[in-house]
Amino acid sequence: MQKRTCLMAVVLAFMVLAGTSSVLAQVTVADCMGCHNDTTLITGKQTAWDESGHGTGTAYVRGSSASCAGCHSGGAFSAMVAAGLTPNAVEAGDPNPTRQDCRACHQIHTSYTNADWALETTAPVKLYALEDVTFNGGKGNLCANCHQPRRAFPEAVDGIITGISSHWGPHHGPQSAMLLGLAGAGVDGAQPGAHAMLVKDTCVTCHLGEGASHSFEPSVSACQACHSDAEDFDIEGVQTEVQAMIDELGDALVAAGVLNENSEEGHPIVTEAPEGVAIALFNWIYVAHEDKSKGVHNPGYTRALLQAGLDAMAAMQQGE
Repeated sequence: MQKRTCLMAVVLAFMVLAGTSSVLAQVTVADCMGCHNDTTLITGKQTAWDESGHGTGTAYVRGSSASCAGCHSGGAFSAMVAAGLTPNAVEAGDPNPTRQDCRACHQIHTSYTNADWALETTAPVKLYALEDVTFNGGKGNLCANCHQPRRAFPEAVDGIITGISSHWGPHHGPQSAMLLGLAGAGVDGAQPGAHAMLVKDTCVTCHLGEGASHSFEPSVSACQACHSDAEDFDIEGVQTEVQAMIDELGDALVAAGVLNENSEEGHPIVTEAPEGVAIALFNWIYVAHEDKSKGVHNPGYTRALLQAGLDAMAAMQQGE
């Protein structure tokens, strides 16, 4: 401990003498030791984060593209938030994309005290793909900057929806809109769920919990704060019911020749479809391939989306 304290003192002295920051001139070793100590305060969170979706995979590579940078690159996300932009307003890709790491969400080394754990932003988020819709979920607002749809269901022309591609749908991560009961097709009006209206800090409350686990995997114990008898996430059989509807609608879409037979990939195999089929396809992608909570985020709206799809497919078959 003594060696570490001495080393940090030397580093701080060098930085102050170098004039790197006026803030540093007021920083003490005790300030730094508030975070850089012998506890698992940092390493524990880093270990969990290393196993999370944010900390693994190659999705961050897409940050080199302007249209993806704001959400796929941690560095670009920080720049986007600082500039007050939305993901669709980012004009240049990140030449050195990074994963969404500590610096993406937290204000690291701005005050050189424990205050550096402050979130980059908790301001309400205007969902740019939806007109006049703002997500205001406390600390979960940070997540909603990216976890929102990038497109709404388009209008049909002569009963046909065009522009369908392998990346069609609301786009990965539309959970904020799902919580609000919006952004699907064939369902009128907003249908906000209890998790949007009653859970303080929304995403953060359920996905980090009291222990602030940075695996971002929700725990049943977090659910038990409201659902005291919960033993798993299939509370009142919602996930079982929703999965059955997902399977039924997916099979119908595959049979109609609009969805890849390996429906787990979630890729349409057409470029256009009758409006009813497109509604079913859009809603299936939204629920099964992009929200992925099997109804947990908003049971009522999830059922409504899938039922609208099943009804649309049934109507199309009867019309044939």
